[in-house]
Amino acid sequence: MSVRNKDSLVQPQDNTSPHQEPKKSRRDYPGRSTVERRAWIFMGLAHLTLFKDWLRGGLFALIELVFLATLPLSIKKIADMVTLGGATCPGGVEDCPAYDRTNGGYMLMDGVLVILLLIIFGFLYWISVRSAVKTGAAHQAGKIESPKAILNRAFPTISLAPAILLIVFFLVAPLLFAVLVAFTNYSDPNHIPPNRPINWSGMDNFAAMFTGSGWEEALGRVFLWTIIWAFISTLTCYFGGMLMAVILREANFKITPVFRAIFIIPYAIPGVVSLLVWRNLLNGAFGTVNRTLWALGIVEPGTVIPWLSDVWLAKFMCVLINLWVGFPYFMLLTTGAMTSISGDVLEAARIDGASGPKVFRYVTLPLVLYQTAPLMILSFASNLNNFGAIFFLTGGSPAVADTPTTTAGGTDIMISWIYKMSINLMQYGKASVLAIMIFMILAPFAIFNFRRTKSFKEGEL
Repeated sequence: MSVRNKDSLVQPQDNTSPHQEPKKSRRDYPGRSTVERRAWIFMGLAHLTLFKDWLRGGLFALIELVFLATLPLSIKKIADMVTLGGATCPGGVEDCPAYDRTNGGYMLMDGVLVILLLIIFGFLYWISVRSAVKTGAAHQAGKIESPKAILNRAFPTISLAPAILLIVFFLVAPLLFAVLVAFTNYSDPNHIPPNRPINWSGMDNFAAMFTGSGWEEALGRVFLWTIIWAFISTLTCYFGGMLMAVILREANFKITPVFRAIFIIPYAIPGVVSLLVWRNLLNGAFGTVNRTLWALGIVEPGTVIPWLSDVWLAKFMCVLINLWVGFPYFMLLTTGAMTSISGDVLEAARIDGASGPKVFRYVTLPLVLYQTAPLMILSFASNLNNFGAIFFLTGGSPAVADTPTTTAGGTDIMISWIYKMSINLMQYGKASVLAIMIFMILAPFAIFNFRRTKSFKEGEL
């Protein structure tokens, strides 16, 4: 009988290094409620105290420290935005002893920027809490990320952050400022800073534009003409360009490329230059068009045709000149769309006995409309804000009955009226009301086109 040596017994080995902490079990990590409590108390507190995540915890804590350091200034800016200087006197400097000489417009803009910064801070605070909860869940599952993995995962967000900030401060902030101006009395002569104060006026500007104060007639007239102008301009340019594209494609001329190059010239020349040239050509007193008609004997010498001084004739000329300037774009667009149509489809239609017009009507036109209809919708939205086509050709003239009061001429559209109301009358509050109306018209078109895009439908934003 052999005797076993007690030293030969296998003893359990302790693989724990003297410098390595033993692996924690799942119950060693705090629960979700503890993580959330510390995360809400202070940004980064949960990361620093529970998970020893110095990178994210330090960054989040630094953000809140900066916020707390600038909080008194932020409160002052918001208070200034609420008061806009504090004075309500309608007179000049001598009548406003309590008026803060700082421009009330600057106070309003500073307040908007501070509010946006507070919204961004709140969003970052929520991100810090969400990050702490996810980190706690990862620790409980034993999946602890390295700093390098954290940076790799956050790289898309860090890359997009500058673009998002630019959008917020150079797009969202001016839009909010313009909207808020509509609720102030920012207008000449009694409320032009810095010598005269701006005050909040509530819905007074909206009431002035939509009730019996003399402005509602001009608003209805200009708004109706803006919609009609956008529809007619879009349809004439679209179908005019399509007609020229079809003619140039079906024509068997060897010099077809030459004609195509000639028709592109109006689109190649800057629109401002073309419109100013046409403005001089159509001048009733010394314009080249009238003088040419005199020389050809079409009208008697000295007869003045009011191309731009009669309301209805001026509107017709606006549409006609806009067609001359805008049809080349749709001609090129339609030409490209027709080029993508398979020749086999057209040949099959001809074999079935379809004539040229029927091939265009039942084959070419539906396929081209399918490809270009969204662009036609965008063109309609663009024509609603086609400032140059009106301002540089007619300047909104001719004058009508309410023009001396409202500055709205017979051919003015909403955007040109906003310009004249702001620059000439300095009625910034009423101009802001018009800008809000334009936004309410254009926003549905923008959303409609966005929702029709393939990236939106597939979720690839």
